[in-house]
Amino acid sequence: MPAYSYTAINKVGTKKKGIISAISEREARKLVKDLNLTPLKISESKNLGKTLRIKNKDIVLMTRQLATLLEAGTPIVDSIDITAKQIRNKNLIQVLFNLKEDLVQGKRLGNSMKKFPGVFSDTYISMVSAGDSSGNLDTVFSKLADYLEESASIRQKVISALTYPLILIGFSLIVIISLLAFVLPQVVNQFIKAGAELPFITKFLIGISNNIIPILIVVLFFAVGLYYLYKKYTNNKDNKIFIDKKILAIPFLGNFILNSELERFSSTMELLLASGTNLDIALGECSKIFNNQYLSNIVMNAKNDVIEGKDFIASMKYGQVFPDIFIQLISSGYRSGNLEKMFNKVSNFMKSEIENKRSVFLSLLEPIVIIFMGGFIMMIVLAILIPIMQMNTLAI
Repeated sequence: MPAYSYTAINKVGTKKKGIISAISEREARKLVKDLNLTPLKISESKNLGKTLRIKNKDIVLMTRQLATLLEAGTPIVDSIDITAKQIRNKNLIQVLFNLKEDLVQGKRLGNSMKKFPGVFSDTYISMVSAGDSSGNLDTVFSKLADYLEESASIRQKVISALTYPLILIGFSLIVIISLLAFVLPQVVNQFIKAGAELPFITKFLIGISNNIIPILIVVLFFAVGLYYLYKKYTNNKDNKIFIDKKILAIPFLGNFILNSELERFSSTMELLLASGTNLDIALGECSKIFNNQYLSNIVMNAKNDVIEGKDFIASMKYGQVFPDIFIQLISSGYRSGNLEKMFNKVSNFMKSEIENKRSVFLSLLEPIVIIFMGGFIMMIVLAILIPIMQMNTLAI
């Protein structure tokens, strides 16, 4: 059903804006009037749900507020209305009012959320749909809020683990380039004027210094070209799976990525299973949250095994990419009928692994960057000192 954005005024003359679902503009105008509003402008909002993008922190705040209101016994329509009046994000306010209007018209909340794929993830919609069907929306929204907050925390830790070394490496490169481009040429020019013979290391670094801009341009074009080739190559699904598999084989980095992916997968599986979602549907939904296409493909194969009545653990063992503890815990939970609890254990274990790997990564990277930077600066110092020593020898 199309979505229409409207501008209207209420009985006291206050201007109101919102979004409403209707078969036609005529029906949209009627629905606006039913809200005791006088429509001023109504226009169809094409692709509104796909184009809207809302920050994750706003979604978390909205979910937590809904969970609190529902747990207090507030009806879902009133909960959405109160939440919409409490938040500040105008786009999210429009989405909430649209959901409210759909509920007033007798529609299911999960189905209404499907109109906004840019706002609500497949996992979010599946959880809400399951809670709506079972009458446990308060519990679902509470677990969703916990899940989103925990996911945001894990994501922040991963980002911080990658941001710090990038800043450190970037600053080191700036210092080295500055020394090569500005300091070294000024000093070496004095030796050239004095007629001193420059050693190989000095000539080599001066050659780099004199061509620093062309070198940087070549490196930039090479990086852009490499990225373009990667995107073109991975447009093919099989190629993408092959590359993602190789990425997981990279020492340390691959293991860090695998742990991050499995933590998100396990926590989402726990959430879906706790809401009463069937195993095959939960696996299908969770296969979409992977950034790594190779892992996503394995989980999709596991889903197909469940549908065919097979033991899906066999698909999980394929390629021997998942850690043994992951396989053992999930296998034990599957046989004992306690998968939800085991996915919780896996999630907690992966969180501790991510934190440990992050600490080790940062503790190793910092001295490596310092050694690299110190080694290059030592070369620059030698390129200056050796000619000085040679000049002193000639003077004697």
